Amino acid sequence: MFPDGRGKRVAAGIRRLAVDTTPLRRHRDFRLLWTGELISQTGSQITLVAVFIQVFQLTGSSAAVGIIGVAQLGPLIVMTLLGGPLVDRIDRRRLMVVAAGGQAVASVVLLLGALAGRPHLLLVYVGAGLSGGLAGFSLSTRSATTPNTVPASQLPQALALNQVMWQTCQIVGPAVGGLIVGSIGLSWAYGLDVASFAGAIVTALLMSPQPPRNGGSDTMGRATTGWRGVVEGFRFLKGRRVLQTTFTADLIAMIFGMPRALFPVLALTQFHRGEEVVGALFSAVAVGALLGALTTGWVGRVRRQGLAVLVAVGIWGLGITAFGLVGDLLWLAFGCLAVAGAADVISAVFRGTILQQSVPDDLRGRLSAVHIVVVAGGPRVGDFEAGVVASVFTPTVSVVSGGVICIVGVLALAAAVPEFARYESPERESPDPVEDGTA
Repeated sequence: MFPDGRGKRVAAGIRRLAVDTTPLRRHRDFRLLWTGELISQTGSQITLVAVFIQVFQLTGSSAAVGIIGVAQLGPLIVMTLLGGPLVDRIDRRRLMVVAAGGQAVASVVLLLGALAGRPHLLLVYVGAGLSGGLAGFSLSTRSATTPNTVPASQLPQALALNQVMWQTCQIVGPAVGGLIVGSIGLSWAYGLDVASFAGAIVTALLMSPQPPRNGGSDTMGRATTGWRGVVEGFRFLKGRRVLQTTFTADLIAMIFGMPRALFPVLALTQFHRGEEVVGALFSAVAVGALLGALTTGWVGRVRRQGLAVLVAVGIWGLGITAFGLVGDLLWLAFGCLAVAGAADVISAVFRGTILQQSVPDDLRGRLSAVHIVVVAGGPRVGDFEAGVVASVFTPTVSVVSGGVICIVGVLALAAAVPEFARYESPERESPDPVEDGTA
């Protein structure tokens, strides 16, 4: 079919494009970390959709759905930031076990409310808040652990594989969650989430110990505890405009361009469907993100990582704007969300790489905590923003205006911090860690 060796060249091109699975194949601890997160994140995504549907069923208000983000934001900030110093001081494997156990308890609160029939709205907000706060702490712990499970040369590939895992969860979880809520009820959705945390606990226990490399002290030999440890993490960011911009870019995208709080009302009023479409809208973003993550074989060859972030965030804004303009054409809406999701995953890979390559291990827990507050907190602020704008105007106005603001915001950011677009990844040579698994 392909004479003169062109078939071999095509196959080689496909291999270069496909996601590099070397970290999964060669490093046992990374494989365990990845698998545990795959299981627990799927359950968490089921609960995310269930909470949104439950609040909309109880209130019929997009603003009330948006307040879920506010309920989660406070616990997320407090638990994640105050937990950051612990991540730099205590065996991270132990912290992962504790965090997963706490998340299971939070899901039990939501389960009990669902079993009660029509719980008080405050109970749902409390359960969602606890879940969000503990999820942030868990994610920062796992994020700080990842660079110690693979060599530095394979970090972009490992982060791309994390994106494959997360996006798979965000496809399967919401789709399954919408089907479960629509067919057998909220309590089953929350019950599956409770069970999923067993996977995270077991895989964490199977990992080798993950003590901080500095023994729990900062570069001056002082213990990294309490509020002082948090302040030291923020102090590291002072003057590092490139690192700061990775956070700002994601905040712009998530606060203004994340319309997920509107999915329940859009499914009903714009697409004239039920709970199943709510889950499908969530999943559409993740389908695009998964396709983007599965074709990240090229990310290790990109030098201007800051420019890649800016372009990806701009494409995200375009996808969301188009989603707001498609009317009742559901499949076109899915396509727009998928394009946005693919762009977002590329932004996430490069933002994570810039962060992890710029931060010493004794600060990784705290800077990962800041990163998780931004990554997980931005969408929650976005939930509130989208819900309020939709209640004042219309859901369509909320979606379209958010996408346009995202595009304008990233252009303004590029002009304000020109060194970010010029940023190039450092040449880092690091020997592979001792093999901890079979190929």
